Amino acid sequence: MRERLSFYIQRHSPIHRLNPFTKLTLAFALVLISFFSPWYWTALCLILLVIFPLAIIGRVGREFFAAALRLLVPVTGFIFLMQSLFLPGGETVLFRFWFLRVTLESVARAFLISMRIFGMVSSFILFLLTTHPSELMTDLTRRGLPGTVAYVIISTLQILPQMQAKAQTIIAAQRSRGLAVEGSFIRRVRALVPLVGPLVFGSLVEVEERAIAIEARAFSATGPKTSYREIDDTPFDRTVRWLMVALVVLSLAARFFG
Repeated sequence: MRERLSFYIQRHSPIHRLNPFTKLTLAFALVLISFFSPWYWTALCLILLVIFPLAIIGRVGREFFAAALRLLVPVTGFIFLMQSLFLPGGETVLFRFWFLRVTLESVARAFLISMRIFGMVSSFILFLLTTHPSELMTDLTRRGLPGTVAYVIISTLQILPQMQAKAQTIIAAQRSRGLAVEGSFIRRVRALVPLVGPLVFGSLVEVEERAIAIEARAFSATGPKTSYREIDDTPFDRTVRWLMVALVVLSLAARFFG
């Protein structure tokens, strides 16, 4: 079941049962390892051998691969093409087309950049699909993170699904009034005008309402606070986090001393 105001999908899986901070550490570690590693194939290996299997183990494979096909494949494909064609340097020419010169070095560099971006975004997609925002906020504040900082992080994670849900509501309301929101490209562009206003002003009103609601719950009050949610932090979670830190350190050592 997908949460209305987040990307989180409620499933019963080993990934969902991990501590939110463990999953956040895992996502950052995968990004750092792929960027710090001196080998070209590291990012691709992490994608194929770690991120994809974790999405399947977490039972969010369908949603994960759908997002990857709609977002990551076009973006990384475009980056790979542009970097291959216009990245300067390189001596081993693969082929020429008009004024463009594609070299083996530019293709290798383009492959490295596109795979790193693919791995970075896909690791956080997996994190968002398997981590409930309120659990993440509760765990971060329990670890000493200021509540305002945790709220900014959670609000950033929720802004896109909130805007999407509000946009769908506005589209349904405008469609019930006879507004044509489908058809040719020109018609869809014209339909955006009566949609943007309610979306922007509705979002501003929602921000104010949320501020009033959290202040009514003593958000800015000092002193110890309790939470309805109890987030487990098992020895396995701590082991995974330290393992990720060790792998990041090893990647740094391989880059600078290898």
